[in-house]
Amino acid sequence: MGIVLVMLYWLGWHIGIYALLKKAGVENKKAIVPIYNTWEVVKLCNIKKVWFWIQLIPIVGQFVTLWISIIFVMHFKKVNFIQHTLTAIVPFIYLPYLGFSKTTKWHGTNALEHYHKPASREWIDAAVFAVVAATIIRTFLFEAYVIPTGSMEKTLLVNDFLFVDKVTYGARIPMTPLSFPFVHNTMPGSITTPSYLQWINLDYYRLPKIREVKRNDVVVFNFPAGDTIINSPDFGSKVPYYDVLRDQFKGDRVKLTEKLAEEGLSLLVHPIDKTDNYIKRCVGIPGDVIQVKNSQLYVNGQQAFVAPNAQTEYIVVTNGNPIPENYLQENLGINTAEANTDFQVLPESPNTYSINMTAAAANDVRKLPNVKSVELFVDNTAGRTFPFDTIHYPWTMDNFGPLRIPKKGDVISLNDNNIELYSRLIATYEHNTLDKKNGQYYINGTAATTYIIKQDYYWMMGDNRHRSQDSRFWGYVPETHIVGRAALIWFSYDKAIRWNRLFNLIK
Repeated sequence: MGIVLVMLYWLGWHIGIYALLKKAGVENKKAIVPIYNTWEVVKLCNIKKVWFWIQLIPIVGQFVTLWISIIFVMHFKKVNFIQHTLTAIVPFIYLPYLGFSKTTKWHGTNALEHYHKPASREWIDAAVFAVVAATIIRTFLFEAYVIPTGSMEKTLLVNDFLFVDKVTYGARIPMTPLSFPFVHNTMPGSITTPSYLQWINLDYYRLPKIREVKRNDVVVFNFPAGDTIINSPDFGSKVPYYDVLRDQFKGDRVKLTEKLAEEGLSLLVHPIDKTDNYIKRCVGIPGDVIQVKNSQLYVNGQQAFVAPNAQTEYIVVTNGNPIPENYLQENLGINTAEANTDFQVLPESPNTYSINMTAAAANDVRKLPNVKSVELFVDNTAGRTFPFDTIHYPWTMDNFGPLRIPKKGDVISLNDNNIELYSRLIATYEHNTLDKKNGQYYINGTAATTYIIKQDYYWMMGDNRHRSQDSRFWGYVPETHIVGRAALIWFSYDKAIRWNRLFNLIK
């Protein structure tokens, strides 16, 4: 249902814009091309052309496109509140209606001459209305999102622009409603100044959902370990606070705080809905048992789904002849002239390479005449993965588990063997106090030997398995942190527009 709504909104809007442009005298080949057609709208309405480019910016662009749409219908003498509401909320119905209505006429830039409010006032009113409408749309229906890192390659690429469907899993009511519009957690032009106020901080509530998160859905969620960050561009979610605390300060919060103060840094505590957005594949749903064995993922004892374009690292051994650079460029998309970690010659053996690629690409590399072997790389470095208890759980990123994903209603025992699996869940995600005194665990001041899980949890992993910061490194994703389902790629570029990716559904 959510993906249908996203596609209906997008397609209906373009059909309506096409029909209205035809009424305004724009030739067919210019009116029908998505995205470009708004260039024609901008020219017809004498809007500064910079606004065409601004609309391509994720999040902010939603507001600008709505504003351009409202300005456009105003030039058909559609200027009242109801007409603007229909343009913003149901453009997939209203714009085609106007476009194919025999009574709707193009009046051009003279459309507002005889109205008592000046055109400048009309434009301001349209902008304010578009802000409100776009806020409602991105909060409750869908939101634009751009891929910032390669953790999902090659399923999703850096600078893929997505629509995130919020209807399917149930839209989440904003917990911090007092915030600067169209930005997430920092002010425009800043990466350290919060964009929100916590004067009003609402409890978690989600609107009715169409369905639950399914195994293998591609999901956008708030980074669970991002509730506390070091307020610096060198840290943030890129180098999580908890990693620094554990690895460099052995859990000593006082020493870390003192060190940050010496360097002029501080901590920033985000509410749930303002932690950074991450996108991963949900590989484990509540109650599943997940395990990684020699780099292969298993769910409930069965080998898990592998996305066709998922990447992982392989060790390639040749007979001494190097892999041709043109093969790397044309077949694997790797440019050795640029710094990257997807292709490296291992220093201990000049005939051995580490290549990050898809399974299909690995099969093709095996067929090269100078290649002797291609094997999955397995990282067995202990101590870097959840739950960071190497005595009881000496797991690695490629040999991890088995681990059962907590499910609402599960009754777990509390003991020294498993406490690290659940301590953050109990204290942070489910808002309890957890203490240990004289060998006994206490929850909210009461002695306890068991605990009942209060919400569902999920396990998220990137399709680019050896280049992904995911649940293997910070654990479960609570239901409260789920933002929405990644539904559609609506734009993509890398030096130029990647036309073959436009309007692709995300699988």
